[in-house]
Amino acid sequence: MKKTKVGIIGCGAISGAYLSQCPKFEILEVAACADIIPERAQAKAKEHGVALACTPEELLGNPEIDIIVNLTIPIAHYEIAMTAVTAGKSVWNEKPLTLTREQGSLLLATARKNGVLVGCAPDTFLGAGTQTCRKLIDEGAIGKPVAAVAFMMCGGHENWHPDPEFYYKAGAGPMFDMGPYYLTALVNLLGPVRRVTGSAQITRTERTITSQPKYGTKIQVEVPTHVAGVMDFCEGAIATIITSFDVSHASNMPNIEIYGTEGTIRVPDPNSPSGPIKLRRLGDEDWTDAPFTHDYASISRSTGVADMAYAMRSGRPHRASGDLALHVLDIMHAFHDASREGRHIDITTSCTKPAPMVTGLPEGTLDD
Repeated sequence: MKKTKVGIIGCGAISGAYLSQCPKFEILEVAACADIIPERAQAKAKEHGVALACTPEELLGNPEIDIIVNLTIPIAHYEIAMTAVTAGKSVWNEKPLTLTREQGSLLLATARKNGVLVGCAPDTFLGAGTQTCRKLIDEGAIGKPVAAVAFMMCGGHENWHPDPEFYYKAGAGPMFDMGPYYLTALVNLLGPVRRVTGSAQITRTERTITSQPKYGTKIQVEVPTHVAGVMDFCEGAIATIITSFDVSHASNMPNIEIYGTEGTIRVPDPNSPSGPIKLRRLGDEDWTDAPFTHDYASISRSTGVADMAYAMRSGRPHRASGDLALHVLDIMHAFHDASREGRHIDITTSCTKPAPMVTGLPEGTLDD
């Protein structure tokens, strides 16, 4: 199979996952990596056997590269992605898609005009855990879904991340950083959202980094650090979500639970491709473990890139699409808007529920 050549821009903490996992798919070849700090790109290239380390500008202008994997910080997502699609290259963005709805819409319009694709993290919903839940729900294991809850509760990233400032700036916070995992999983399971409301607050205006190498540095917090939202789905279900960087002590709330007319399913951590699946139907005395029906329980940071590469060749829709990411971006902004304005917000974007993953294929392939 002729490889689809991938170029990675942004060689920070998450790049190692892409650099190590993209080669597990027969269709992908990581041909280059780039960073505004040349030494960082050179180190990653050497570590992972990548042929070329270069500047972002050089990579964007390289005619051999088919897909730009954009792993820059959120504020740079739009500029890099727009440059890529304008140059006729497909692009995969780390989440969120862009900072604003307007940027996201313009990016997708430009990509369509130039005949290229936009994909976006997360792709963890393509893994064995959430895909098994999708199959169970689609087959009626819990009846008609009527409600859901989702919880992402932690104390923030300043105690472990080596460079955590951006988590408290525009495009981040608990909703924009972790919300995409939960919202993408919910849209995959329940379909698109029609309206939301919510409350959001900045609990502490200043944070202190306790990780190295920036121990003791003060962070000025610019985005809400606790966000609670309610979603009305087009297919009828109502879901509640809380994302928080303010829960410094343990929480035993589920990641995601979906309640149906005939039972309940507990969805594994949407930041992981696997995890335990619990099912309890009407009449059951206790929860039962549901075995995986799908593949890819360990790969979580390249499945979407590979799926998009196959889509580029066959013309079929890719699953972690720009339309899905823009819909999730719209929902996240709407939670903040609803809190600020004190009202429900109608969601003006939509997307098609992604197709389920195909099973039974050889490892490292996604299409026949």
